[in-house]
Amino acid sequence: MNNQTSQVDDLRLVATPSAVNVAEMFVRFSLMEWSLRPLVPLATQVGRHMVAAVVDNAGPGVAGFLTVRLRLQGDGLVVEVEDEQVSTRPVVSPEVSGARIGVVPTAYGTRLWSELALPNNMNAKSVPLPRREQRRSPAAEALADEPVGVDPQVMQRILSALGGPQDFRS
Repeated sequence: MNNQTSQVDDLRLVATPSAVNVAEMFVRFSLMEWSLRPLVPLATQVGRHMVAAVVDNAGPGVAGFLTVRLRLQGDGLVVEVEDEQVSTRPVVSPEVSGARIGVVPTAYGTRLWSELALPNNMNAKSVPLPRREQRRSPAAEALADEPVGVDPQVMQRILSALGGPQDFRS
C-alpha cells in the first residue's frame, strides 16, 4: 500500500459548538469536490463525532482552536481533528458505524484520526480531483487594462510618515 498523501484539505476553527456544523459542511463540500459521494455520510458522521469530542473537552469559556483535515492517502481517506488543549485528551468512543477512531498526543495537543476505505477499490491516485481553470476573476479582468504603477503622492506620504528621504519621483 502506498501511504503517500495525494490530496489534502484542512480548515481551522474555534472550538465552539458551531464548529461541529461547520466541520460537517467542510467535509461534505471537500468530498463532493473530490467526487467521493459514497463516503459523505460516514465521513461527515465521523468528523462530527470527533469535532464534538474536542469541543466537549474544551469546556465552557475555554475555546481554543481545532483543525479539521482530510487526506487522500493510499487506499483510504483519513479524517483528522487536531486540538491545542495539551492538558487534557478528548474522550471519544472508539467506533462510529464501523469507523475506527484513534487518539494520538502531539507536542501541541491531540490528534484524533479515522481512516475510511475508498469505495470501489479506488486508491488515492485514481480519485478524480477538481480541475481549476487558469482564468481571472471578473474583478481582475476589469482591472487588467489599468496601468500598473506607483502613485508618487502615496509614496511621498509613506516616506514622510516613516521619516525617510522626502524626495520620491517615479
